[in-house]
Order: sequence, then structure tokens, then C-alpha cells
Amino acid sequence: MTSPANEQVVHELVELLSLERLEDNLFRGQSRDIGTKYVFGGQVLGQALSAAQATMQAPRGAHSLHAYFLRAGDIAAPIVYQIDRTRDGGSFSVRRVTAIQHGEVIFFMAASFQQDEDGGEHQLSMPEVPKPEDIDPAPAVPEHVMATLPIKIQRWLSRKGPFEFRHVYPRDELNPPKRPPYQQFWFRLTERVGDAPELHRALLAYASDFHLLGTATFPHGISYYQPNVQMASLDHALWFHRPFRADDWLLYSIDSPSVQSARGLARGQIFDRAGHLVASTAQEGLIRVVKDAAAAAHVPAKE
Repeated sequence: MTSPANEQVVHELVELLSLERLEDNLFRGQSRDIGTKYVFGGQVLGQALSAAQATMQAPRGAHSLHAYFLRAGDIAAPIVYQIDRTRDGGSFSVRRVTAIQHGEVIFFMAASFQQDEDGGEHQLSMPEVPKPEDIDPAPAVPEHVMATLPIKIQRWLSRKGPFEFRHVYPRDELNPPKRPPYQQFWFRLTERVGDAPELHRALLAYASDFHLLGTATFPHGISYYQPNVQMASLDHALWFHRPFRADDWLLYSIDSPSVQSARGLARGQIFDRAGHLVASTAQEGLIRVVKDAAAAAHVPAKE
């Protein structure tokens, strides 16, 4: 059912991904505070893809992107995206995107685009999991527990976000148990949006950063919410395989094959309700447990 609150947060996200064009290859995006310490990585991914898509003149859809996060983003400042039109070939195009804030590069990405083409096809099967309507929404954090948490985390846990999540195997992130490094959850945009494939790809790029690296913490009984845990995305890869809608239920199936040297690797597959594999992801990130919780809260994890 449509609600004014849902409409507002979805509209804000669509606006966030709709960048201001400064020059042919130069764009500016705003930032949103969603309760994370720094700019949410998915925001930069979605905005960078939106900028790259805006420079495409031929009807070619993004099929892959590979990105590196170099510096923590400042939530209070806009981000400028500079596009290099690296190549426009007969079937493929490549764009390089550099994100700049306060005169420094905080992120860069390469994205590849392809015109529609027929060919052979196969895919792995979707895991057998309950349907999203058979999974209860996550319960609200009790007020007495919420009051004990840092303000940033309170804002993250209490906000009404643009995406709805239904976890197949819920985990208490405030008191995380040790368990194997995999998870599945359904997600979708809470309101319907337009039909443009470019918008849905940018929305999926944004959402693909949720819970991905966190899967690598499962065997260690830690979580991002703990004050002595530093976590930061180092890179992110995303492949688009088949058409999809971000406002329909999608299943995100994630595993983490390795954690070592204060880095964790996570991989994801995204399926639609019909079982079509629509996208794949991979991310490596910093996972560091420190003794000084106060320092962990104030120092960017990658410095």
C-alpha cells in the first residue's frame, strides 16, 4: 500500500541519483546522511553509474562496473563526478568515473556498456528459500536498547529507508552470534518508480552495498554497530545479466569465502522472483577490531 512516508523517501533517493550536469562530462551530486559515519558507498556507486549513463549516446546498457573507494566521503558536502569517455566501439562503450570531494579523489570506477545482442544462455539456480511474503519484517529495536546506542546508529536503525528487507535467516546485529558466512534476504524499493532501465540499474547499484561486506563478519561474532569495529569498503564489482525492476522483490544471496589480513571478501548473486539471475556482485573490505573504541569512531578506517 502506498504511503506518503514511503513516497517521500523513494522520491529523495531518485533525486539523489539524478545529478546536476555542470558540463558535458562533469556532474554534481548531493549527499544524504542515512546514519553511517561517512557517505554510504552505495550512494557513490549509484551516482557514479548515473553520471556514466548520462554520457551514453548510443542505446547501450551497463553490463559491468568495477570501483575502488579511496577516501571516506563527507556527508555534508556535494561530490563532483568527472567522466572520461574512454571508448565507443562497434558494440561496447567504456566510461571512467572519478569522484572528487574537497579537491581530492575519493572514488573511481570503470563501467562497460553493450548494445542488446542475442547469444547462448545459462545460469545457476536460485536457492530454495521462503517467499518474501512468508517472512516477517524485522522487529523494531526496543526503545530502552535504542537509548544506549550512539546517535548515528540510532538514526540508522530508526530511519524509514527507501528499501524494504526480509531476511531469510535474521541476525541480531547488536548481539551478533558466530555463524557460517552466508545469508539470503529479499529486498525491494518500497514504492513503484518509472520504467527506465538506467534508473533501475542505478537503484540496484545503490542497494547492492547493503549487507554485502557484513556477511564476512558472521564467523567472528562482530558487527558494524560495535564501537571497536572499523569497516570500510575497499572495492566493489557489479555485473548486470538480465532485465529487472528494483521495485519488485529481488533475492540477494551472499557468501564470504575468505577473511584475512584485516580484509574480508564477499560475493553476491541477485535473483528476481521468477528465479532469473539478474546481477552478481563482489566486494572486498577492511574489517578491523581495535582496542580504542573512541579512536575507531573518529578516524576514517582506511587512514
